[in-house]
Amino acid sequence: MASQNVHTLTDENFESEVLQSSVPVLVDFTATWCGPCKALAPIVDKIADDFQGKVKVAKLDIDSAPLTTRKYGVRSVPTVIVFKGGEKAGQQVGLASRDKLVQLLGL
Repeated sequence: MASQNVHTLTDENFESEVLQSSVPVLVDFTATWCGPCKALAPIVDKIADDFQGKVKVAKLDIDSAPLTTRKYGVRSVPTVIVFKGGEKAGQQVGLASRDKLVQLLGL
């Protein structure tokens, strides 16, 4: 079960939820058919719970949000991109550990 602290992104809300956020945002580009994405999900959920209020954690289904997926050049999933101040600040392609993602956030 997904954490209640994980936001769901779409092409329509990406700018307001991510680019205009006052806190860093970790975006998990994912797909329902992706095995490694399913393995990453509990790690992303844990980060959302552990750092609630310090960072925003969100998931974007690449099949449901093709415009944003293309805009950021996501070609394989899972891909995690960290945004700070509306700018891309870091990226991890493939399954990653919790420590790696926390490091990507700069925490």
